[in-house]
Amino acid sequence: MQTILTLGCDPEVFLRKSTGEFISSVRKIGGSKEDPMPIDDLGNAVQEDNVTVEFNTPPCQSAADFIKHININKEWIHKRASELGLEMAIIPSATFSDEELNSREAQTFGCEPDFNAWKDGRMNPRPRAANANLRSCGGHIHIALEDDDDRLAVIQAMDLFVGCMMLEFDSDTQRRSLYGKAGAFRHKSYGVEYRTASNAWIETDERIQWAWDQTEKAVAYARSGKGFTPTQAKMIQDCINNSDLELLNELKLMFNL
Repeated sequence: MQTILTLGCDPEVFLRKSTGEFISSVRKIGGSKEDPMPIDDLGNAVQEDNVTVEFNTPPCQSAADFIKHININKEWIHKRASELGLEMAIIPSATFSDEELNSREAQTFGCEPDFNAWKDGRMNPRPRAANANLRSCGGHIHIALEDDDDRLAVIQAMDLFVGCMMLEFDSDTQRRSLYGKAGAFRHKSYGVEYRTASNAWIETDERIQWAWDQTEKAVAYARSGKGFTPTQAKMIQDCINNSDLELLNELKLMFNL
């Protein structure tokens, strides 16, 4: 029986020239946080978010649907980027030139806080980058849950099954030092938004399927009530926050991942 009710997401991607120079999305895409721009009548939409292009999928009831809607957005962004003489870059972090950051939008960051599931859901401090020209892309996953599901337990399990395991294909440490900390989430009317993951999982259909499958495992684990010992909890957080592959291998053996 399927564990997941629905999944949605709002990943971000960069625009860049073929020479590798990263280009701001400001006034090139359309849409905003307050007013995303629909790209079809299926619930897919895009928006400019700081220098990135963010897209939104509708709630999906199957992995096939999830893959389809993510690809609709990726194809639209790829086409628009090509019209601008640019390309879409699915990478977790990038450094922009001063010129590309010379706009109010490029200096505006989302002010809505997120929270830490490992600290009783307390608000996370606002991240501060040592490099003011660094920008990052998230791959936030929106999980619909039953009313009696333990939201914090789901996010903690997501850290094990998604956040830790992503280290196998996401070696970027710059975003993880800012926005990819363990346990990051927001409460939603339908459930939770898992915010630890970067955009690396949207790169291929296989990875999107992987994200769906791993989220199912996480929700099932949370519902089992097994939880984590203090030692296990610390290992999971340190694994993500320190990009620690040795700890990942220990966790894989411990939990038969």
